[in-house]
Amino acid sequence: MNALAPRAAISWWRGIDRTLLFVVLALIATGLMLSMAASPAAADRLGIEDPFYFLYRQGVFATLSLIGVLAISSLSAAGARRLAAVALLGSLALMIAMPFIGHEVKGATRWIRIGSFGLQPSEFLKPALIVTAAWLFAEEKRGAPVPGRIIAFAIFLVSIGLLMIQPDFGQSVLLTLCFGGVFFASGLSWIWVAGLGGLAVAGSGAAYMMFPHVASRVERFLDPESGDTYQIDRAMDAISRGGIAGVGPGEGEVKHFLPDAHTDFIFSVAAEEFGLLASLSIIGLFSILVARAWSQAMRLTDHFAQLAVAGLALQFGLQALVNIAVNLNLIPPKGMTLPFVSYGGSSMLALAFGAGLMLAFTRRRPGAYSSRYTA
Repeated sequence: MNALAPRAAISWWRGIDRTLLFVVLALIATGLMLSMAASPAAADRLGIEDPFYFLYRQGVFATLSLIGVLAISSLSAAGARRLAAVALLGSLALMIAMPFIGHEVKGATRWIRIGSFGLQPSEFLKPALIVTAAWLFAEEKRGAPVPGRIIAFAIFLVSIGLLMIQPDFGQSVLLTLCFGGVFFASGLSWIWVAGLGGLAVAGSGAAYMMFPHVASRVERFLDPESGDTYQIDRAMDAISRGGIAGVGPGEGEVKHFLPDAHTDFIFSVAAEEFGLLASLSIIGLFSILVARAWSQAMRLTDHFAQLAVAGLALQFGLQALVNIAVNLNLIPPKGMTLPFVSYGGSSMLALAFGAGLMLAFTRRRPGAYSSRYTA
């Protein structure tokens, strides 16, 4: 048993995509560094005595996430797929029970309280649904007697319905885009593309009409004079103060007045204290992650693994794009974290879950890549 462990570790190290692994580690390290900068201000605003309360918690989440990434990435492709299916069932079950056992924050019931920790099942739903949908699409294309598209669409619609009940329009949009991306990559016709696009437009219109907070955010984005834009204004102040090189570590001022500086607006903290160069570095890390994952997906021989890796990379890229765009006031606020960088336990652990799955599917093993693969 002791002799097998080193062999397994060596085999894992030889097979793992080190570029993807190092990018994920770099993003987690960036989150810890920025949490160190934002934690004292956040603790002071909330009346918490320990100035590094959020940093310590982020350190715990980062450690657990790292363990999760390494453990999940060591699974076989079949094992990773089964784990995603179990996570999907568990997430859906918890979301169904959410109206009865959920904890309400700011008018939304998205969390289950476990002591001082708030579990958000919808965060785990995203990677789990992406992988499961990829498998269903691939199975139908392979000719298996399974109505994969119908089952995948049914699960997707149930998931969206449960998200809107919470309500969580931002996660609904992200999940729809990721599901549509996997569906498109699986080889659907333009009729399906038009139908899914029409469904997305109709859903957005319905959300605008049915949910006042969605309408308010859109209206404030289009007409800042129509309501409170305090957070966006402060975020823009932070970015403008940062300039090229930033005001220096710990020297930022706007984080003391920005309520969500350590979560949704951590990018603004980075821009103020470390400047444009640091901001571009963060964007560059996400660009490398997505580009590397997609390039590896194109070389994989298993159609399911191709779809799963492409979909998971799309989730990371779109979530980062939405968060940064909100910080730059390019789109209405969505309440979405910057992957691996923003403070948040459920978000960090769920993203680690997705990263572990992506690393498991891209691991080099006999027959996994086409003969053209040389890297």
